[in-house]
Amino acid sequence: MNSERNLTPIKPTLDSESTRSSLELLYNISRELAAALDLRAVLQRVLFLSMKSVQAISGSIIVLDASGQPVESAIITGEKVHDQTTQQLRATFERGLAGWVIRNRQAVLVPDTRQDDRWLQRRDDADDRTGPKSAVSAPILARDQLVGVMTLVHPSPGLFNQDHLALVQSIADQAGIAVLNARLYDESQRQARTMTALAVSAGAITASLKLDDVLLRILESISDALRVETVSLGLIDISTQELVFRASTSQKDQSVVGLRLPLGQGVAGWVAKEGKGAIVPDTRADPRFYDGVDRQLGITTKAIACAPIRSLGEVIGILEALNPVDGTFDPDALLVLSGIGGLAGTAIRHAQLFESLEAAHQRYRELFEDSIDPILITDWDGVILEANRQAAILTDQNKENLLRLNIDELQITVEDHLGDGFTTLGKGDTISYETNMYTRTGREVPVQVYVRETRIDGISNLQWILRDITEKINLDNLRNDLISMVYHDLRSPLANIVSSLDVIETILPEEQDPTLEALLNIAARSTQRIQRLTNSLLDMRQLEAGQPIGNLQPTSPDQIIADAIETVLPAAQSKNQDLDLEIATDLPDVLVDADMIRRILINLMENAVKYTPADSQIGVAVYRSGDMVETYVQDDGPGIPQEDRERIFDKYTRLHSESGPKGLGLGLSYCQLAVEKHGGRIWIEDAPNAGARFIFTLPIVQNIE
Repeated sequence: MNSERNLTPIKPTLDSESTRSSLELLYNISRELAAALDLRAVLQRVLFLSMKSVQAISGSIIVLDASGQPVESAIITGEKVHDQTTQQLRATFERGLAGWVIRNRQAVLVPDTRQDDRWLQRRDDADDRTGPKSAVSAPILARDQLVGVMTLVHPSPGLFNQDHLALVQSIADQAGIAVLNARLYDESQRQARTMTALAVSAGAITASLKLDDVLLRILESISDALRVETVSLGLIDISTQELVFRASTSQKDQSVVGLRLPLGQGVAGWVAKEGKGAIVPDTRADPRFYDGVDRQLGITTKAIACAPIRSLGEVIGILEALNPVDGTFDPDALLVLSGIGGLAGTAIRHAQLFESLEAAHQRYRELFEDSIDPILITDWDGVILEANRQAAILTDQNKENLLRLNIDELQITVEDHLGDGFTTLGKGDTISYETNMYTRTGREVPVQVYVRETRIDGISNLQWILRDITEKINLDNLRNDLISMVYHDLRSPLANIVSSLDVIETILPEEQDPTLEALLNIAARSTQRIQRLTNSLLDMRQLEAGQPIGNLQPTSPDQIIADAIETVLPAAQSKNQDLDLEIATDLPDVLVDADMIRRILINLMENAVKYTPADSQIGVAVYRSGDMVETYVQDDGPGIPQEDRERIFDKYTRLHSESGPKGLGLGLSYCQLAVEKHGGRIWIEDAPNAGARFIFTLPIVQNIE
């Protein structure tokens, strides 16, 4: 190969038109880069413009730090921007053309890469391949400081000339300040992330005494600072001389928690044993890497940064970060891991110290100044001791004035809920109720109040959380107005439909078409369903308004059950469901509005049909229980979680299900309201095998005065 160097000074020979074009290009580059601070964006833009100006098909930029080491890079091939480039360019930085330019601080033109030993030959550079055959490379300088090197290539030999070289050097000179500024900005951001990670981790350690919570917060801080796929933490088990992984930020490989490695095995085991931090940019090239964990967990580890956790000079565990998002670790990665490792060691070894710190700050964590909900702390006489920012905003008071008030002055105490002198709260439960609060200016605000006893610095106080429910009240009113509108708009046309169906049925011949008869039955059942819905809506409005039930008559439960089953039976038969009916003999009458109770039963049975799979069974039973007649409807569906069994009777409440039946969330609310107005109650139990059992009671006639 020809080792002769092209050291001829660069003398541009561009004609006037080319000169104007070049000057315009340089002006555009200067303008585009003037305000750019994102280093990767600057590099990519410089490359794109440079490639376009000399018709290169690919190019690269290596950025150097103050010590001359590569810290960032970019590679573009055609229109494709490559990720994870810095490690890929390390060889050319050390032994290739870019390294020569950096060492000599001089631009170079290589007409034929096959004939120049400064070019690092690769497989794709062969004569019969499409790799680079000509190249031009120039140092990127800023105020005589070498900040990087740019190389452009083309698969045709001899494509570039001295004019191209001069233009590339001019572009590099023009971009030097932008690259330097972007690099410095990137370094400042990285340092800020480092300091933030250390500060956040320090705060996280004092935020909880639960070790698992502390560890997870530390890992999340590292993940944010280093921008990696996964951060894991392992502690040394002295008894077995193993490294035990205790926490990980990854959502897909949580099985790493509990994994054990002998000390010395893998990079993490090596760090735990030797007590030294390590960065492995390429796991395939490091003999310490143990791929057994990857095989076991089904993950791919490309790069690792690992640091020991120390406490009082002793290594007690490790912090491990895997696969940086940008492809390479920041230079400060090991510093971050080591610094947080020291904090983690302190947290683990000195739990008692943190307990005293927690007690000192308990008052402020309980109050949680930045909570989105207004929070007040009072003594048992109602004197406000503490208030957060949101409490001051909601009450239209400044904090100083608020701390001079008694909780009664906000008019949110309700004796029915709290008892005289807050006696109800002495049981330790959280009391919740809705009421109206009045602000300093007299504005009325509907609020949901949550009150509970809390201990601050060993002293028993009361914590009041106030939640503004104005939007909820407005939404409820809007829903009620909508329901009222639907109800009133449906009644008249629905009555016309029912009358029309009755007329059609009377004028049809006795021997009518079965298909027509089926259609009439469907229409009749549908209108009956709409009538039940509209009547239930009307009943709910009347019952919620406190109106008594007007049409009370002694009624046999047998007849109500029979009417309800006749209505629901076609729907059950369409799903091949069996109705298992158990009615006790000699049941006493109940004094009820028979139509309302029938609609309750139909509602519960239709729900059972909806949620019970096809070819299953629905159970209905009626029997006497003391002074009550008790009825249950039982399904074979998915059941109802214990925590949802109270709220499921609230208006507009529906349990979340992507595939389950949809509805307005009014049916069960109506059932509860109607049953309780009749003097009974309704509740939910688990069915014997699966599903849910809805049970309600009604007083027998002789017990109703």
